Amino acid sequence: MAPAQADLALRLLVAFALTFGLGFERQLRGSSAGDRTFALIGVSTAVIGVLSEKGAPNALAGAVTGVGFIGAGLTFRESIKDHQVLRGITTGAAILAAAAIGAAAGEGYFLVAVVATALVLLVLEIRYLPALRHLDARRWQGYVRSDEEDEESDGPNFDGK
Repeated sequence: MAPAQADLALRLLVAFALTFGLGFERQLRGSSAGDRTFALIGVSTAVIGVLSEKGAPNALAGAVTGVGFIGAGLTFRESIKDHQVLRGITTGAAILAAAAIGAAAGEGYFLVAVVATALVLLVLEIRYLPALRHLDARRWQGYVRSDEEDEESDGPNFDGK
């Protein structure tokens, strides 16, 4: 294998390892998209990143559009007790992150890909890490009014009524 091809293979392996790790975390938490989905997205975006570096600069833009469709397919609304609940949005956002990590690895930006993976894992796991649990916004929801409460209150009404 030529040195240039070895470098390209390393890029794909890094993208696979990082995005498989993200998918593993999502699968552990019961997500509808898991390690295989994330690894496929990461490796495919890495390949597209390599291709864009080799003369197809618009390929990454198309990849982002495609990943958006995958994320949208994972997101759905559910009615629960008089209000709508949006499900799958975190996994959809994590899939977008996996695509970006794959693209960074495909372009050869290993440090960026590793740091991005660490940050995404931190965001996904923050509520489960004892030392960082206090940073989870859900712990503080009871101390502030929600947007729905503001709409129902007798506060300022901008409809002129």
